[in-house]
Amino acid sequence: MIQSLLIANRGEIACRIIRTAREMGIRTVAVYSDADAKALHVREADEVVHIGPSPARESYLVGEKIIAAAKASRAAAIHPGYGFLSENAEFAQAVIDAGLVWVGPKPASITAMGLKDAAKTLMAEAGVPVTPGYMGANQDATFLAEQAAEIGYPVLIKAVAGGGGKGMRKVDAAADFADALASCQREATASFGNDHVLIEKYILTPRHIEVQVFGDTHGNVVHLFERDCSLQRRHQKVIEEAPAPGMNEVTRAELCAAAVRAAKAVDYVGAGTIEFIADASEGLRADRIWFMEMNTRLQVEHPVTEEITGVDLVEWQLRVASGEPLPLAQDELAIDGWAMEARLYAEDPAKGFLPSTGALELFQLPEDFGRVDTGVHEGTEVSPFYDPMIAKLIAHGETRDEARETLSEMLEDSAVWPVKTNSAFLIRALDHPDFVAGKVDTGLIGRDGDAMTAEPEPSPQALTNAAMAMVPRSLQAGFRLNAPDVRTTPFLLDGKRVDVALHGPGTDEPASAMLVAESGSVWQLSPWRAVGAAGSVAGDGAILSPMPGKIIAVDVSAGDAVTKGQRLLTLEAMKMEHTLTAPFDGIVAELNASPGEQVQVEALLARIEAAE
Repeated sequence: MIQSLLIANRGEIACRIIRTAREMGIRTVAVYSDADAKALHVREADEVVHIGPSPARESYLVGEKIIAAAKASRAAAIHPGYGFLSENAEFAQAVIDAGLVWVGPKPASITAMGLKDAAKTLMAEAGVPVTPGYMGANQDATFLAEQAAEIGYPVLIKAVAGGGGKGMRKVDAAADFADALASCQREATASFGNDHVLIEKYILTPRHIEVQVFGDTHGNVVHLFERDCSLQRRHQKVIEEAPAPGMNEVTRAELCAAAVRAAKAVDYVGAGTIEFIADASEGLRADRIWFMEMNTRLQVEHPVTEEITGVDLVEWQLRVASGEPLPLAQDELAIDGWAMEARLYAEDPAKGFLPSTGALELFQLPEDFGRVDTGVHEGTEVSPFYDPMIAKLIAHGETRDEARETLSEMLEDSAVWPVKTNSAFLIRALDHPDFVAGKVDTGLIGRDGDAMTAEPEPSPQALTNAAMAMVPRSLQAGFRLNAPDVRTTPFLLDGKRVDVALHGPGTDEPASAMLVAESGSVWQLSPWRAVGAAGSVAGDGAILSPMPGKIIAVDVSAGDAVTKGQRLLTLEAMKMEHTLTAPFDGIVAELNASPGEQVQVEALLARIEAAE
């Protein structure tokens, strides 16, 4: 058995791996960048090694630094987690060549499944059904447009080296193809260093179903059943569950058997996921489910599989990497109940899901009736350098309804401030009638997202309770909540005026601020006089940078007439493209952005003056 392990990752997955390694008596080594000097995974590891500046390209993505850290700390093995270098075949081979144990699949398997076009060809040869599309080497834009027209719109453009929802664009009409292709290629280059794409038919009622597979060095391959990851936003998973709702035993058997064939076709060792897309227009049927890609690593959503099978997948990874056979055979694995996972992100759904950075002055998540996997703690600084996921909340129940209700309660009991989170959005998604009924496809949020992303507001009673608690006790004497003398008093709720009902004649306005927590959201309630009525909010026409990043495209010039919703410029931050648009019809009165320019948060990029 491996005696010492370096985790070549950060955050939640690093903490997750450390937890299992500690239970197995394995010494752990964490690596960290400047931004992560005080991170939770650094505090929990037995030993730590600094590997460089905050940007991932200068630290977590530099394989030579990772291997040097392993040698310096006398680690025997390297676990890559997910993301970063986890599916980099060259890095995997370098680890092996350095005399270290690679806790992952063979480099050849990573290579075989690393490019979506080649992987689909291989899968077709192995008898695994694949989605119709173009997977060739010709990357001429005109030729690709012709292929898209031949396939028939809508189509999906996908980076061949992509993953995690990056480098993907749905195109509904030929007129939109060129812009979508260029944007997809830019994002693919920034994220994967490879701008090649494939084109495939977009399924109109798609469900994203994946199968967890596991192989060992003794020729054994098993599946651990399926997960449903259909609730997505812009191709990124929001809530995952296992098993898949509506899955019958016949379809499950055929799907899982296809996943095992896929893994055997590349001589797979370790944990992997075979991802399928299903046309659910007539329910789940084996003849309408096609291979999309294989993720040659542990998945973010692996906890739901662990919850329904009772298996610790990280333990299995470490045992298989040590040369042991799989702990269980296929007939020893079974599904127990239902599990759901929600990804809690530091982002603001009401502002287009822009990442929210800053210190977690309040970070409280319930752990008494569910599982919480996180890589942060109260006081942690959420930086703009990495993925904004701060926690995963996982619930298990005997039935789907029980798991869903428990997960919703966990989110309602969470409290994070001043960093914004998607908690209220997740609660609304869980309560959506179609999700409750198990009628989920990948377009659900796109269709009904406005209702889910509306900015949450505290109830009048919550505001009154908070405001009354802020009043000095000496002034509360004689107050009766059912008294007729109620007056409204202005307060500031996160900087915006709100009138709150206060009880008692002549009640003075309190002098201190207070946090209001309700249904998974947190606001700051401040006295009106203490902060001032004027505030410091930028004018409506000011286009501010929502976070630090790089300007990659500017679509207007000073003096241009623009219409509401028109694209002004595109910012690249946190490996994603963010489009900034005109808030109303008007004129570009000021423009302070140029392609390639690095900008800081709240930098004034442009100003729009309303048309007269």
